[in-house]
Amino acid sequence: MKNKSILIIGIIFLLAAGFFVVNRLRRSDLTEEIELRLADNNRENPISIGNSQLENSDAVISFYEDRDYEEVWSNNGKINDLAEEFLEEIEAVKYDGLNPQDYNLAQINEFFEEIQNKRRILKPKSTPELVDLDLLMTDAFFKLSHDLEVGKISSQSQDSYWKLEAKEAKANYNELLQEIADGEDIQDGLASLYPKMDMYTKGREVLKDLYEKHEEDTLTWQQVSFDQSLKVGDVHQSIPGLRERLQFWGFLDEYETEDEQLFDSTMWEGLKRYQMENGMNPDGAIGDLTTEFLNNSTEKLIEIASVNMERMRWMPEIEWDKELVLVNIANYQLDYLTEGDTALTAKVIVGKEYNESPVFTAPMSYIVFSPYWNIPPSITNGEIIPSVQKNGNYLSEKNMEVVSNSGEVVNPKSVSWSGKDGNNFPYRIRQKPGGSNSLGLVKFMFPNDYNIYIHDTPARSLFARETRALSHGCIRIQNPDKFAKILLKDDHWTDEKIHAAMNQDNEEVVQLDRKVPVLLLYLTFWADENGEGHFRPDIYNRDAALIKELKAGRKTKSVQKT
Repeated sequence: MKNKSILIIGIIFLLAAGFFVVNRLRRSDLTEEIELRLADNNRENPISIGNSQLENSDAVISFYEDRDYEEVWSNNGKINDLAEEFLEEIEAVKYDGLNPQDYNLAQINEFFEEIQNKRRILKPKSTPELVDLDLLMTDAFFKLSHDLEVGKISSQSQDSYWKLEAKEAKANYNELLQEIADGEDIQDGLASLYPKMDMYTKGREVLKDLYEKHEEDTLTWQQVSFDQSLKVGDVHQSIPGLRERLQFWGFLDEYETEDEQLFDSTMWEGLKRYQMENGMNPDGAIGDLTTEFLNNSTEKLIEIASVNMERMRWMPEIEWDKELVLVNIANYQLDYLTEGDTALTAKVIVGKEYNESPVFTAPMSYIVFSPYWNIPPSITNGEIIPSVQKNGNYLSEKNMEVVSNSGEVVNPKSVSWSGKDGNNFPYRIRQKPGGSNSLGLVKFMFPNDYNIYIHDTPARSLFARETRALSHGCIRIQNPDKFAKILLKDDHWTDEKIHAAMNQDNEEVVQLDRKVPVLLLYLTFWADENGEGHFRPDIYNRDAALIKELKAGRKTKSVQKT
């Protein structure tokens, strides 16, 4: 019995050993070469191809260990279809606003050329080139996957305006590449890393169209400026070039004109369509903003779109089919979304250049009708105290009052105003409810660290302005009564009751029955559901620095955890 057991164990051992030997024999020469190549590489000794170190050596080594060092991007000594498909994907990342050269493109192309005609059976001496190619393309895959999922540039490097929490990579790029190597479509695999929003996928199509437009672009794009707005009937030497740009963008058909330098009615009609498309007042006059936009070449628009595709990759996951208040600061617009539809759109006023409205998200929880305006210390110091020192009746004229820290109203005549500033002033100033209140008749509260909220304004004429960066940082909304009604969602809150609540002597706080996410964004480009691209002025001059970073060589970083 004992001998029989020994015999069985021996047979099992021989079978296992035989399987191992057969399996090792089945391994390709390239697989053996990859294993030998990676044997001496580790964290202290990163993989080098030519004069360059791979950015993701650890991830590359781990990936090949998991697949017993089997090659991915070639078969039987030939560059395979998957490699060619991935090369196309690398070249196409410009439609994501990324630079293909960041993903080993130049080196990969060199190896493709070295391995003649890409598809022929290679001589043994070419095997090292295939090893290099395999490692380069795997490293490129990990870099690209990271950048598509969370962005090439850290959102936290954007000065102080981007307050959204840094997005973390969730996908396992090792597993994703294994699945692609096993047959999953590589385009679908990379697309699974895109931000989950139509605005991004539609934006890719707009960028693709812009690149095609750039190929046929023969205009000079010489920068023009004017001392005053041009109107129909004016003659100027820059008119022919501007007419040509309107025709290039498809807002004006080619037509014959007796005087090319004349701003005629035909050009006026095309200009109005252009202004409407780009969020400007369609007055048909060539002013500063219209001129600024008409100076934007295809190359410039590609840069602007690329910057905003990066911003979209920074954004947290948003449930676009749920209730959401979305404010695009650069567009001066608020949209209330519910079940994937836009139920309300309103113009807004945002912070001045030196009181920039930040990018952040917070839940809205209550509404305040007929609010007091508790004036921030910075405004008390910079505006209120100096005004009172000049005019003793300033507070009464502005319907303001002095309040102690315990909340008691103080007679302003009992306050010593001389020599005071915000640092040694022991009171608060607030403006009483009413039509002159700087917050208007209602405010919408989503408590946050930045003292930002949405509110009405008595200066409603400002909504007619084309440029509306005018506030101290908060968001002023047009038609606040409509916004209040759609948020309250209660038959009890009729138009009459809302208007009455907005015109009381004392403020009234109304708690919402749920918390509504509010997202403040800064996008100078986006694509709508119809795939139309929209560009807006960079009111806070935030695009230029990001354009420079996107164009710069990609900084080395570890992007893959295994």
